[in-house]
Amino acid sequence: MKVQRQIWGHIPLLHITPDQNEQSELPTVVFFHGHMSAKEHNLHYAYQLAEKGLRVILPDAHLHGERSEGLDDVQISFRFWEIVLTSIEELAFLHEELHKQKLVSGEVGVGGTSMGGITTMGAMTVYPWIQAAAVMMGAGNYVELAQAQMTQYESRGFQLPISEEEREKMLKTLAMFDSVKHQSKFKSRPIYFWHGEQDVTVPFESTYRLFKELKIQYEAVPEKIVFRREREAGHAVSRAGMLEATEWFAKHLAK
Repeated sequence: MKVQRQIWGHIPLLHITPDQNEQSELPTVVFFHGHMSAKEHNLHYAYQLAEKGLRVILPDAHLHGERSEGLDDVQISFRFWEIVLTSIEELAFLHEELHKQKLVSGEVGVGGTSMGGITTMGAMTVYPWIQAAAVMMGAGNYVELAQAQMTQYESRGFQLPISEEEREKMLKTLAMFDSVKHQSKFKSRPIYFWHGEQDVTVPFESTYRLFKELKIQYEAVPEKIVFRREREAGHAVSRAGMLEATEWFAKHLAK
């Protein structure tokens, strides 16, 4: 396995490939990290994927890792959805760059943990070229989640730095990427979910409810949608979940 630190456009990333294959056209996964994390924290996913013959791109999200602007946790939390939407937008550039550099064979898989899983769900609603996805303790109910976050901040005494008009505009924008509202756009593409039932950061029930709704359109291909729940797990993916996710990509992307 070879790990290279690169910058594509303005995006710092880790580019991981199987040994001797860095210039070959390979099935590829773009994997997004979580809130307050960074690209290096998902190298264990990349290792498993590279061992299976896949190329992996681990980008730093806006305001994270090498893109940090010295903001504190609260300031970054207030900009959560800006970060998610920026990652969705930047995914189009990464996809284009992979093809421009002739690095990818076939299409691309996308996945992520926590905020990265949330990003993946939004990306599935706008990019039909995503061939397979893995959503690790993520969520697709953007509007519901954003409203709950704002209510939580206000109940803790924080004054949100946006006007009522800006709030409505933000919710309208998030609705464009909301998986609950755009379930038809999944088109029965392979998607794997992992979620701990004790997760209090990204609620289990709302993601599981969305999975059950999505399952209806997968009736002809039920094997293409899987939800792995772990009863005692909180907001931390188990090793078993990580291994299943990487196997999922290998199964649906590798030639």
